[in-house]
Amino acid sequence: MSAAGVYWLQTDPERGCMVLWQLSEQGPVRFGPDTLGVRSRVNGYGGGALAACSTGVFVVAEDQQIRHVSQKDGQCTQLTDDPDAMYGGLVADDTRQRVLAVRECNHRQQLVAITLEGEQRVLHSGQDFYSAPALSDDGTRLAWVSWQQPDMPWIRSQLWLGEVSDGGALADCHSLNSPLQASVQQPVFDGDRLWVLSDHEGWWQPWQVDERGEGDWRSGGAPACDHANAPWQLGESHHCPIGDGRWARVRYCNGTGQLWLISGPDYKERRVATGYGDFRHLRVAEGTLYCVARSATRLDAILAIEPVTGHERIVAGGGDPMPEVRAALPLDIEVPAQGPDSDPIQGFFYTPKQASVDAPPLILIAHGGPTSAAYPVFNPHVHYWCQRGFAVAEINYRGSTGFGRAFRLALEGRWGEIDVEDMERAADHLASFGLVDGSRVFIQGRSSGGYTALMAMIRSRRFRAGASLFGVTDPLRLRAMTHRFESGYLDWLLGPPHEHPRRWHERTPLHHANRIAAPMIFFQGGQDPVVVPEQTRAMVAAMKAAGGAPELHWFDEEGHGFRKRASQVGMLEWTFSFYRRHGQKADEQAGYLS
Repeated sequence: MSAAGVYWLQTDPERGCMVLWQLSEQGPVRFGPDTLGVRSRVNGYGGGALAACSTGVFVVAEDQQIRHVSQKDGQCTQLTDDPDAMYGGLVADDTRQRVLAVRECNHRQQLVAITLEGEQRVLHSGQDFYSAPALSDDGTRLAWVSWQQPDMPWIRSQLWLGEVSDGGALADCHSLNSPLQASVQQPVFDGDRLWVLSDHEGWWQPWQVDERGEGDWRSGGAPACDHANAPWQLGESHHCPIGDGRWARVRYCNGTGQLWLISGPDYKERRVATGYGDFRHLRVAEGTLYCVARSATRLDAILAIEPVTGHERIVAGGGDPMPEVRAALPLDIEVPAQGPDSDPIQGFFYTPKQASVDAPPLILIAHGGPTSAAYPVFNPHVHYWCQRGFAVAEINYRGSTGFGRAFRLALEGRWGEIDVEDMERAADHLASFGLVDGSRVFIQGRSSGGYTALMAMIRSRRFRAGASLFGVTDPLRLRAMTHRFESGYLDWLLGPPHEHPRRWHERTPLHHANRIAAPMIFFQGGQDPVVVPEQTRAMVAAMKAAGGAPELHWFDEEGHGFRKRASQVGMLEWTFSFYRRHGQKADEQAGYLS
């Protein structure tokens, strides 16, 4: 959002890339060259690849170089020529006609500024990781977040502040320590006041930081809920000042994102856009609040919300993805705790659309991350399964975000244990009420969710078959090969390997391939920098050596997460054939095999 207009990124499924769009007087239109694909790869997950300014838009192109697309004529000008570097977390500095960015090069990160003439200046360096640069309204102060290895940003991070000189340099840089150890994220200025989301009291909540006095942190009066999710990507925005001391804030309650408008010294609240279950990228332009909103029944939408009335309108997206078919709606479920070393867990359950007198088979989905979450939003894969007679459950096991710091950090040293326990509990809970056929339960997951699925297949016989979508199979080998961002993550999830060698061995699927008695199907991208392809190759080979017959589907041009429509369609069709083949009842199997 800027004086030049409203811009956003939209997926082109045929090309498998993001393209630039603008809100014109005639409605949404493509903006910039047709060949321009936009994507940041900083930290492997990118984010913040777009920043609007008064003259147009700064973007990170697919080649990881920053370009400026002119609002006047759509001309695209390359500003950086740095083939060894990647950029992300873009923020426009209109005062100085430049863009601020996180630069990653040679296993180092810096905060940099790039002018419209392509001149680059390092603003700050020395920290392992940088994110969330935020300029004050008058352009004289810059806040950001940094963290050091081996931490992840949702475990421990630090707020920084610096003064921006007239010439654009950064001076008097200092950290602003939270009252207790915390993950801080998304600093933002409201006039001359600095706000941040911090979880030092157990939840990601808004705090006003007195950076000029004693560093006092003043609560924003928010309830005990997470007001953001894990910052895997740069450029997230879950809270936004909307003028006159008013705020828009996202709040996660029992797995569902809610959008609230807050005003006045007594924090008067009003919930808006109640038909949506998740909100991202909150921005204000000319007094109107814009955001990306996600619904259970519609495609992602760009919403415009009037702060005074709360009236909402869709300015782009939001179409009905299946006009001829009734969408499967998420049912909020809670699985009770079992014993003192357990917690209740939450998830979303989808019923099949095909009527049957029998309880349906269940596909149990472990989300990735594992520090992430499942949300009640439209997922074409879920609807694909429901239209074919399957029930689906997405589970927010311990370690998921949206349920407070303690729940999120419960996975420390226990990955492959409590996440698996929670998935098993969820399957048993649904079967106990007759909602699913407990003898026909499948488990699948992407990335770390694939690891959870594999560990469940190893330690349990309750699953009929499993699917690993670019899942982790050998944590120790991955530890030596994965990208820098997650280089210390595995030590947190399992404990340092030299201190816990037995634990690492017990929770390495590759070492227990012979214990997987049920069928498995694998999908892997040949260009995956996160879960490197060798992980899947080695697991499939080990299962075959143990007498198994795993099914492998390889996509040479895909990375971590399949972006092309053909790849996604193929993955669904192969998985459906696999589940149908292995989900037959005994009498059905006899007929099928004959």
